[in-house]
Amino acid sequence: MKNFRISFVLLCSSILFVMCKQPENNQGSTTFEEKVFVVNTVDNDEKLQEYLTYHKQVWPEVEAGFKKAGYKRITLYHFKDLIVMAISVPVGADLDEMGKVAEAHNPKCASWNKLMNTYQKGVNGTEEGEKWVEALPFYEFNN
Repeated sequence: MKNFRISFVLLCSSILFVMCKQPENNQGSTTFEEKVFVVNTVDNDEKLQEYLTYHKQVWPEVEAGFKKAGYKRITLYHFKDLIVMAISVPVGADLDEMGKVAEAHNPKCASWNKLMNTYQKGVNGTEEGEKWVEALPFYEFNN
């Protein structure tokens, strides 16, 4: 029964955090939406721990770049080598452009991305060289 409860909690967490797209309102008139992306870390437990440690203290310049680009929230989750990223951005935002704005904010932002790239690899089904991919919602429960 305990294994069932753990499996059920993991399933519910996956549905709620990985696959749901939830519009939300900011204090102003901008409407935000959540997008979810996944990536794997390279097959190396030591590298995974380094990656997680970096994210305990993200460089301030990187977070300032996120703010400048217009991200409302970025949340990372992990299960073993699977990394899940939920981002809250203005509805219809050009994510490539937001990434460029964030990187242009400070040279350390581009350095951070280059460093983090060394820890990542695509999930099963991605093309060669492709890493982060969007997880598309397929079920939503509202109460």
